[in-house]
Amino acid sequence: MSAMPPVDEMQRAFEARDSSYDGVFFVAVSSTGIFCRPSCPARRPLSRNTRFMATAKEALFAGFRPCKRCRPLHTDGQPPEWVEELLAWVEEDPSRRIKDGDLRARGLDPARVRRHFQRTYGMTFQAYCRGRRLGDALGEIREGGELDEVILGHGYESHSGFRDAFVKTFGTPPGKSRGEDCIQVDWIESPLGPLVAGATAEGICLLEFTDRRMLEAQFRAIRRLFKRAVVPGKNPHLEHLKRELAAYFSGTLMRFTVPLVFPGTPFQRRVWEELLRIPYGQTRTYEQMAQAAGSPGACRAAGTANGMNRIAILIPCHRVVNKDGKLGGYGGGLWRKARLLGLEQGVPSS
Repeated sequence: MSAMPPVDEMQRAFEARDSSYDGVFFVAVSSTGIFCRPSCPARRPLSRNTRFMATAKEALFAGFRPCKRCRPLHTDGQPPEWVEELLAWVEEDPSRRIKDGDLRARGLDPARVRRHFQRTYGMTFQAYCRGRRLGDALGEIREGGELDEVILGHGYESHSGFRDAFVKTFGTPPGKSRGEDCIQVDWIESPLGPLVAGATAEGICLLEFTDRRMLEAQFRAIRRLFKRAVVPGKNPHLEHLKRELAAYFSGTLMRFTVPLVFPGTPFQRRVWEELLRIPYGQTRTYEQMAQAAGSPGACRAAGTANGMNRIAILIPCHRVVNKDGKLGGYGGGLWRKARLLGLEQGVPSS
């Protein structure tokens, strides 16, 4: 409960149907066996029958079903309105230094903003803004921008302050970063919940559901493998990915064309490359994957490599099933695996 607002605050938000708390916590109702968004329009249950959950995943694992009225597993392509407006404000001028007083002036509680960004995006709002400023600064430096102009143009009052923030994020001084690159990340809403995507100048290197347990490990892996910092930002490959994911979830795209970058061990790469060869709407067993990767009998190793895939959906690890046809494991949750296969096989979702 420590990562969520205080219980009395959540209770007030639930009673008021406050949509600004959607995504910050979920409400599970023991008398009906369902869980909801805080803004659910349904009649409010007795407080003794409610439990507050940090994530939809937690509610699902506790045996609760998603509410059919507020659809807590569906984001409908939109974050809460106040988050959307706040992100748009940042994008108007990423160099703007937004302080707590600025948030209060917009009617937002800084603690609520911090909790929502930490929960949904894995970083505080201030860290998000700092990453946006530094990501843009790196881009200007790579294009030959003068350091003095870059520093002043991104909200820093001194060379030392900019240098300290830059080195902490990118690992190299700004004057030695002409040839540096970073991994830029953005968040994408989907019918199965929010996704975090990462891209280098070469292509997409990360796509994961934000509630996946291994997400932090995947971030550490891409930092280590690419030897680059991870910062929020925009990237042509990310924009390409958003368009293709929208088409995929609408059922009109069967093959992704956005470039992918997926370093790994030779065996991992063979497994991931075989995943890319599984046709849309079809499945393979772990035994078939091991054989295709040139290691017959290495089913467990193939399953491990499958689980280490950092680019969900695009490298379709959801298309691998057990020998008996059952779904088996999936880092994003078996319900998502079933929904993805159902989408590809033309099975309507319930």
